[in-house]
Amino acid sequence: MPEYLLILIRSLLSFVLLLLLARLMGKKQLSQLTFFDYVVGITIGSIAAALAIDQNIMIINGIIGLIIWGALPMLLSYTELKSNKLRHLMDGEPTVLIRDGKILEENMKKERMTVDELMLSLRAKNTFRLSDVEMAVMETNGEISVLKKSDAEPVTPKLLGMLTEQHKSPGTVIVDGNVIDATLSSLGYSREWLLGEIMKQGGTSFEQVFLAQIDSTGNVYIDFYYDKMTQPQAKQKPLLEASLKKVQADLELFALDTNDPAAKAMYQQQAKQLETVVNSLAPYLKE
Repeated sequence: MPEYLLILIRSLLSFVLLLLLARLMGKKQLSQLTFFDYVVGITIGSIAAALAIDQNIMIINGIIGLIIWGALPMLLSYTELKSNKLRHLMDGEPTVLIRDGKILEENMKKERMTVDELMLSLRAKNTFRLSDVEMAVMETNGEISVLKKSDAEPVTPKLLGMLTEQHKSPGTVIVDGNVIDATLSSLGYSREWLLGEIMKQGGTSFEQVFLAQIDSTGNVYIDFYYDKMTQPQAKQKPLLEASLKKVQADLELFALDTNDPAAKAMYQQQAKQLETVVNSLAPYLKE
């Protein structure tokens, strides 16, 4: 067999094995890897490279090596889930670098960390003054976690005792000009209402929209295929019809969300009345 063909076959085999091992070994990001994980990854890559181009290594030996170096870390990871002692032995323990606003020099020496490196890590956490830090901890993956002093924390509505509306995940309702009816209906809106929102932003059809999202408050984000294209001005009467249908849809959604029987009945009644108004005005709102 020609040498180039043999290398091609070995490389494809090595690639497939690496892909399988990567899928089996989990989805940790680089920032989450410990030093041991990093060494294991380099070793597996070296074995795969040798298997691909070193013809002095038998294919079966390379496969066995990859399987062993892939299986042992997975076995250790599973065992670590059951044993705190083994987890601490393999990954180490977090190291406190700053406690009660005081730098612990001995712990910094233990981690071989300089002041410049500490300050760089703090700045990465949007902390520029040591006086703002209550505690800083080096995690087992080398990341620095920072707890700021209470007077250095940004003011939030919770600290002020303010009630805020809970936002839910937005729903994508149009992709590549295609309306996702399941998402649209689950949010309590109709195609007519959505088309009205598109017209408000200068569009005329669903096919002009590349992507559209609706958030939990009913705000619509629309990205057109041709952002620089001069869109025709929306007409007022169809916009009025779309606005009325939006109010009707909102009332129906409120009726579904509330557990108060009286409020539910009121929302449903008002929605039906508004539907009657929309149907009556429909012939006069066409342009």
